[in-house]
This record gives sequence, structure tokens and C-alpha cells, in this order.
Amino acid sequence: MQLFFSRRLALAALLALAAGPGLAQPYPARPVTLVVPYPAGGSADILARLVGQKLSLKIGQTVVVENKGGAGTAIGARAVAESTADGYTLLMGTVSSQAINPAMAKVGYDPLKDFTPVAPVAAIPFVLVANPASPYRNVADVIAAAKANPGGIGYASAGPGTSNHLAGEMLANAAHVKLLHVPYRGSAPALGDVLANQVPLMFDLLTTSLPHIRSGKLRPLGMTSARRSALLPEVPTLAESGLPGFEVSAWFGIFAPAALPQGVVTQLNTALNAVLRTPEMEKALLELGTEPDQRSREEYLVYVKNESAKYAGVVKSAGLTP
Repeated sequence: MQLFFSRRLALAALLALAAGPGLAQPYPARPVTLVVPYPAGGSADILARLVGQKLSLKIGQTVVVENKGGAGTAIGARAVAESTADGYTLLMGTVSSQAINPAMAKVGYDPLKDFTPVAPVAAIPFVLVANPASPYRNVADVIAAAKANPGGIGYASAGPGTSNHLAGEMLANAAHVKLLHVPYRGSAPALGDVLANQVPLMFDLLTTSLPHIRSGKLRPLGMTSARRSALLPEVPTLAESGLPGFEVSAWFGIFAPAALPQGVVTQLNTALNAVLRTPEMEKALLELGTEPDQRSREEYLVYVKNESAKYAGVVKSAGLTP
């Protein structure tokens, strides 16, 4: 009898060890943190709070949005890369954190090796705008002027290495022209000088330029998205304007640390897709000026790799340094 009970106790102990804390509770068993690598109030923060609220309802756990701005998104992104790969710490990754900044400087993480892309969220296209007092009415006008006056046609940006700066470098490379980059300390002062006709051109986010376009204070020349925007259907893309393959956007997606268990990846991807592909969410994203990104996870993996390679090539060809 004593031997029988001893065996039962031993078996119970083995089963307890096998269950372990990681298998005892199904994911998610506690709140999930969604890190935004920017201060509160920007596009990434607004999207994270919108997605986080809906995701909370879907997974039955609170999604806490945590802002970790600084070092051009490197602080927040690095914190997630170094966290435990258990699905409880996620990143609202952006084109800056996952493609541009790693190409520009040593950020302390590898954007491809140190993260698991979980699901795309949305993208905001840029629009090439001109002051109405300028002679430019389309992209062809800009290219012709740049060819006639190499380095004499200026475009404003939010600063060296920003998306709208690199969009200008891509235009120059694709059209085989030289443009004059005029950097500012942020998009607001850059756009302000375009509105004041101090600089004639800028690649600006559609969300911030749209009110000025509608009021006639800016002239849209071309969209940087792969397709025309539903908000400006009459404005052609740069690809339609003689620059095939030209595509630049401020994109956003959910990322986790590398080596996230496949079961958790699938569960999060399924939940996010269920949240993002509802008519309610699609409408909310469009009202924010963003375009829902409905790529599959497999397509998104390829897209992120291509974006990383693209911006590394742009930075190198433009001779940019940190």
C-alpha cells in the first residue's frame, strides 16, 4: 500500500512539473503591453490606442499602451526586442523603427532578426505638394525643372533621414535628377515654409496636407502610394507619373520579440485580423486618414524585408550618415 501511494505522489509531482507555469494558463493570462516608440499624441499613438482597445475586447485581457519615445524610435523598439518572447510585450512598429532608423544608425537591434512581425495595421501615404504660386502643376514639371536646373529645386523635409527626406532622394534617383534638400526640425515648420512659399515643394503626410489642399493653399502633384487615395482620387500616383515602382508610406504594424512561439503568433494574428477587418475599424482608420493594410502575415513578412532593403539602399546611394 505504501508503495502504491508513493507512486501516486511521484506521478502527481511529474504532472505538476510537466504543466509548469507556462502551460498552466492559456495565453493571454494577464494584461498585454503595446509599446509605442513615440511620445503620446502622434499617429502611431492614436492607432495603438484604437487597436489596443478593440484587441482587449477580443482577447479578454487589457492592452496597455506604453509610450517609450526617444532616439528616433530606437528606445522603445529596443526595449521590445530585449523583452521576453511570450506575447505580453508588443511593439507598434513603424517604417522608421523597422526600416529607416536601422539603415541610418546603430540602434541596438536588428529590425529583421530581433522581431517577429505579427500583423500589419495601416499606412499613411505621402503626397508631393507645391505652393500654388510655384510653376509646378504635376510631377513631370518638377522633373523637367530639376533637369534644367540641377540642385536648384528645393524640397522641405522634417529633417535628415526622415521619410519625407528619403522620398525626395528616391524621386531624384528614379528620375536621374538632383534636388536641393532643405531640412527642418520637424514637419510642422517645414510645411509652414511651403505654405509661405519659402520652399516650393514637400513630400508631406496626406493627413496633414489634406486640409490645405482642400482650401487651395497647397497644390497636390502626386501620391506616393501604390494606388490613388480615395481621399484624392483625381491625383495620380508617382508611379503613374512616369516613375514605376515608386512607393513610400508611413506604415504601422504589430511586432513582437523574436522567437515568439508560433501558437501565440497565430493567436495574435487571428485576433488582430478579426479586429482590423471589421467595417467599423476600416471606417475608423479611413477617418484618421490612414489606409487599412490587409496583407496576410506571409505577405507582410516579405514586405517588411523589402522595405528594410529599400531604405538601406536609399541611404547608401544618397551617401547619408548618422
